[in-house]
Amino acid sequence: MSNTPHFLSGDPKSIFNLPALVAFLAVFIVHRIWTTVNKLRLVNHIPGPRPPFSPLGLPGVLIPTSWWNTSQDVHWVRRFSLYTNNETVSIVPFLIGKPLIWTSNLNVARQVASGIRTGFFKPTWSARALLLWGMNLFAAEGDVWRKHRRVMGPAFNNELYRLVWSQTLKTYHDLVTSEQWEEKGTVIVPVIQEITFKLALLIIGSCAFGFSFQWDEPPRTSNGSLSVQEAIRTVADTYMLRVFAPKWVLKLPFKKIQHSNAAYEAMALFMKEQVIARQSEIQDNTRKDAFSLLVKANEQEDSKHKLSDDELIGNVYIMLFAGHETTAHTLAATLGFLALNQDVQDEILEQIKEVVGYNRDPEFEDYHKLNKVLAAFFEALRLFPSGHLMIREASEDTVLQIPNPRGQEGTTPFIIPKGQVVVVDMVGVQYNPRYYDDPTSYKPSRWHGISNDSEDFTAFSVGPRACIGRKFATTEAVCFLSMLLRDWKVMPKLNAGESEGQWRNRVLDANLVLTLGVRDVPLIFVPRK
Repeated sequence: MSNTPHFLSGDPKSIFNLPALVAFLAVFIVHRIWTTVNKLRLVNHIPGPRPPFSPLGLPGVLIPTSWWNTSQDVHWVRRFSLYTNNETVSIVPFLIGKPLIWTSNLNVARQVASGIRTGFFKPTWSARALLLWGMNLFAAEGDVWRKHRRVMGPAFNNELYRLVWSQTLKTYHDLVTSEQWEEKGTVIVPVIQEITFKLALLIIGSCAFGFSFQWDEPPRTSNGSLSVQEAIRTVADTYMLRVFAPKWVLKLPFKKIQHSNAAYEAMALFMKEQVIARQSEIQDNTRKDAFSLLVKANEQEDSKHKLSDDELIGNVYIMLFAGHETTAHTLAATLGFLALNQDVQDEILEQIKEVVGYNRDPEFEDYHKLNKVLAAFFEALRLFPSGHLMIREASEDTVLQIPNPRGQEGTTPFIIPKGQVVVVDMVGVQYNPRYYDDPTSYKPSRWHGISNDSEDFTAFSVGPRACIGRKFATTEAVCFLSMLLRDWKVMPKLNAGESEGQWRNRVLDANLVLTLGVRDVPLIFVPRK
């Protein structure tokens, strides 16, 4: 009797026929090689990683860490090695996914930035997570984007920024009083994001929506079951579940899924109510919050340019999410870097004392004089750019002029076929030694003398679609940091036996969900007087 396993025998009745299996594998490998060769041809054989899956599609986006150059955080994990030889590389998956061109070069970024004269557009699939409630300024493209920008633009003006400044002052004082910082003396904050996220949401609530809340009474959803911050955080943390999972999965009785459903439903109801409330108050000229101005501007548009209720709701979410998520992350990173750089902190303190002193609070008119405070925020955003990828697709066959590697003059033309995706890696841009001396170091002095609107600072994105809320965020940040740093010295909260270098490696690393932020930052605040 033969001892050969049944599935390895040549018997055609066996479960696995070995010759057939070998033939199948041979055909599969040849097909994969042929497909990969064609993919390489599409990207002009530009060198780069060759992972099994695309980092922008399934299953790559579900892989939690940079396994074989696959996960969506590959550009962060390999930020020091991905562009060693070339600033523009290709990522060509050999199993699943289309070939991608990734670049850390600003010249290429400006060529593909969406605009009337470019042959590139922002594909809808790249913003699926932000289309859960409707089309919005962030996800729109072409004429639709221009329609949204036309309605949204008037809401962002100096009157709004003045309101942001005054509300940030109020919220800072409310924080210190409610948390009893002065009574405590030295204050230990295990996770500074618990403060920065709450601060940013309260500022958005008051300035963007006209809410009146205290530090110890944050805004809540309509049924009171969740704070707005909790709902936003839950929706952001589970966005891939809602974007990629089939509908039947969302009906499963698992706690995480049910919590996500509750947060989603609460946010949907909250935003719908905000639209209805503003539409009913359209004649109230005393309301100066951004959303009221947006709704009013929309009501004044003709039918061709008017946004639907779903589009208004989509923009409510963008204002809530982007307006508080990115600012909160960057404030946390700024304070983390300043805690490790006491010389920079001292330099900023001297400017605050010179401009403001101790006998008054900073005023909106002081904003442009506090350029070193702004520079500290800019530099933290450079090292942790919230909008870490800019994804564009060729709308027609076109040519990109790709600069030669650093140290070589000139450019090389590359034919880009219609449908090819080009990804601008904003992490790669911000760590590119072509643009920044010693790019891994925290040096706010790079931005001394740089105005808020300068195109030299690119971490808010580039081109006509650069962040509409840039001045909103920087106004809030400069005001809050000026008050905080004048009154308190910031220090890292070290674990037992931990050095500052070890603290930096543990804490100042990426936390990537929808946006790129920093891990939980533990800090100590010591009163200056």
